[in-house]
Amino acid sequence: MQESSATTFPRWLLAHAQQRPDHPAYREKDLGIWQTYSWAQAAQQVRALACGLAALGFRRGMNLAVVGDNRPRLYWAMTAAQALGGVPVPLYQDAIANEMIYVLNDAEIEFAIVEDQEQVDKLLEVEAQLATSGRAVRHVIYEDPRGLLDYDHPSLISYERLQELGREFDQAHPGFYEEAIAAGQPDDTAIILYTSGTTGKPKGVCHSHAGLMGAARNGCAFDKLNADDDVLSYLPMAWVGDNLFSYAQAMVAGFTVNCPESRETVMTDLREIGPTYYFAPPRIYEGLLTQVMIRMEDAGWIKRKLFHWAMDVARRCGADILDGRPVSFADRMRYALGEALVYGPLRNVLGMSRIRVGYTAGEAIGPDLFRFYRSIGVNLKQFYGQTETCAYVCLQPDGQVKFDSVGPAAPGMEIRIAENGEVLVRGVGLLKSYYKRDDATREAINDEGYFMTGDAGVIDTDGHLKIIDRAKDVGKLADGSMFAPKYIENKLKFFPYIKEAVAFGNDRDMVCAFINIDFEAVGNWAERRHLPYAGYVDLAAQPDVIEMIGECVNQVNADLANDPMLAGSQVARFLILHKELDPDDDELTRTRKVRRGFIAEKYGVLVEALYAGKSEQFIETRVKFEDGREGSVSATLKLVDAKRLPVAARAA
Repeated sequence: MQESSATTFPRWLLAHAQQRPDHPAYREKDLGIWQTYSWAQAAQQVRALACGLAALGFRRGMNLAVVGDNRPRLYWAMTAAQALGGVPVPLYQDAIANEMIYVLNDAEIEFAIVEDQEQVDKLLEVEAQLATSGRAVRHVIYEDPRGLLDYDHPSLISYERLQELGREFDQAHPGFYEEAIAAGQPDDTAIILYTSGTTGKPKGVCHSHAGLMGAARNGCAFDKLNADDDVLSYLPMAWVGDNLFSYAQAMVAGFTVNCPESRETVMTDLREIGPTYYFAPPRIYEGLLTQVMIRMEDAGWIKRKLFHWAMDVARRCGADILDGRPVSFADRMRYALGEALVYGPLRNVLGMSRIRVGYTAGEAIGPDLFRFYRSIGVNLKQFYGQTETCAYVCLQPDGQVKFDSVGPAAPGMEIRIAENGEVLVRGVGLLKSYYKRDDATREAINDEGYFMTGDAGVIDTDGHLKIIDRAKDVGKLADGSMFAPKYIENKLKFFPYIKEAVAFGNDRDMVCAFINIDFEAVGNWAERRHLPYAGYVDLAAQPDVIEMIGECVNQVNADLANDPMLAGSQVARFLILHKELDPDDDELTRTRKVRRGFIAEKYGVLVEALYAGKSEQFIETRVKFEDGREGSVSATLKLVDAKRLPVAARAA
């Protein structure tokens, strides 16, 4: 089978196994050692797994839950389900048990393949609740047996035992596996990915083999990805981006997927692998830069001087050199010296020395942060998309990267701006449907076949899309000024000391904001100033910290004052929350998107205190701990007035 003739993912796997059997398909770090699996080995593993599922009764049209960190065996489980005409449904591995119930129920899950004891415990914990709705996960296959030796439950079976059953089934039913793969069609549902549920219950997004492959092919051609590339797979398998980068594109291009040992070792493993293709949300890039700046603050004065000199050169000409634009001979010589002494070693420390293409998405990335990475030679680009569009709608071409846009429509995609400013999308990667939600599908896709993204945007003179905010979130202040909360929040989060922000102001007379500090960055800042603190609550309440965050807010207001559309949306008052916003407390989605409405209700007393002009407010909040226990955190928060430019100055 030729790769070009493959129309489903299991067929792509067979094609790679035939044409590049010894090429590394997956790597996994286990106990400090990288294990490599070739395409031929991956194909053998998937065959045994698929036949094992068939032996247990898994059949065409059924859904398979997949839960765990990024592991080759879990990716193989997805392909095995597809080989049988079934559909993998990845769940977020850090979701608590009660959060899983909705997806397990909605997707009618009877089979689940999970990573370890933690995930097994979650499924067993919700067993009784599922039974009340007539559901049951009849078979739970676990990959890692540690801690499960004494478990005695009829639904449990080890991964190894499942494959043994598969090999026996394969021998007893010759030709079954080949016939199952041959029965698959390009329009079959390849995966169901659940939305983050920012505004309501998550919806299952059904993507077909043809849609995912089309998006993967176009993306690979756009960035010239091939079998020699390497990607580090560390973001949740339930997220559409991982499904595109680490699964669909890997299958299409045949490149190697590298799975880190754990979430804690990702940065170490990144440096060891040195991927050529890399994705991270802005918060990861922010975190890496924060670590760099912390280390430089602690370095000797000679190193600090050299670093700041080199970064001045990089800011002046680094991005132009990367894009192939004209740069003076003197600056090229200075940059070459900076490359030898600073940029090259820095990229190596960050694990980015081999990156040809780096992407970020999910949230807006600050221009300064974006410029930093491009200036030191990392080809970092933005894209824009959603779960329903197979991750991307827009891609930034090399040499046409802008800091304030997300690029033109990607190959195979069309963009239109509706009269109300909403971004409409049509093209190859569009969802097939929402699972069991024909009504939602009809509401999301108009009569012309355009998906209504719910985002407000504009297209500039170069055809590049700029996203303003969620269309439903764009409102007005009481005086009629435009209010775009996400835009304001992202500008606040551009500062390394601010981890999260939540802005309020719709129909109000001013904008107020909640702020979460970045504990590591602010902690280091405090230590350099010899400020003692006992923990997050204590650090957030330090007067010097409040003053420093106030300066950040004032800088955002100065930027907003220069924006004719948003000059009236300057932040009038703010507070630093006494706890970090957390998905376990329902304040963030699993993809770390702010649930603004929920936060406004949960912390209503703080919102009203800000608007009432109070100088402080006591708050006690219930929190959930990782081990399932609940507790409370209380504090008296300072409510602070920010510096706003006067109306006359804004008008000028």
